[in-house]
Amino acid sequence: MLPIRRGRPARVPAVAALLLAAAASGALAACGDAGGLRSAGSTPAARSPARLWPDLTPASSPAYDIGEVDNEVVKGVKVPHGDIREVDPVAAVREEIDAHPADYAGAKAPYHETSVRMADCGDDGTGAGRAGCPVLRPYYRDLTGDGRPEMALGFRLLPEKLTAVRVYTVERGRLVRVMSYDDAVSEVELAGRTVIVRSPSEVAGYEYRLQWTWDADQRAMLLTSDEMLRTDDGGLHTGRPSPSASPSASRSGSPSASPSASPSASPPASAR
Repeated sequence: MLPIRRGRPARVPAVAALLLAAAASGALAACGDAGGLRSAGSTPAARSPARLWPDLTPASSPAYDIGEVDNEVVKGVKVPHGDIREVDPVAAVREEIDAHPADYAGAKAPYHETSVRMADCGDDGTGAGRAGCPVLRPYYRDLTGDGRPEMALGFRLLPEKLTAVRVYTVERGRLVRVMSYDDAVSEVELAGRTVIVRSPSEVAGYEYRLQWTWDADQRAMLLTSDEMLRTDDGGLHTGRPSPSASPSASRSGSPSASPSASPSASPPASAR
């Protein structure tokens, strides 16, 4: 996505400004407006935030481990010439499937159909985005600011109507996953160093918008914003899955729609 260039307001010479002001004053007078100041009404008094339960002992540790930081080397997946564009997206997904058999292996696994349909992706490195293959085509964008692209990848979690969103980078010639989230996804966007995921809400006229932003200290994409916003259509959406909808700790987790689901996501990030 090219940066939006905002033009600076042109400077008006002092004499020209006076002439313009005089002309405007005359026009207002001709309309019967004296041009005087008008009151905008009373201004509410500023109030500082009210602190609730001041005697409550502050928590020193989180109650739940939701995997705020995801930085994990993807073993067994080669990065030819250190170029992430040469990485096989299907191989990255297969590695995750193999690493979590409880989620994918066997008829009772929640995403067993994803494992079965991986056979439709082939073994030639070009299966992502192919009909029948649950791996969506990848997108490439510099999300870390180091001048090299990262890979934004999504794959379907079947038979559940969920999508996994992943972001990978290359560190010391190794493929590293730096973002992971599973959910029901309406749209995915890339903006600057941020990944934006929109998900449906069970509340009519609202949707969830979550943002992950690169953090150089943690070497990962961190969840920096989780909002519930009004939608344009005001329609009623299906419920947001609860267990799968939070960033995963042990397993990479996240919803993802095809990166091309968002008009603004396609142009900025180049597809394979």
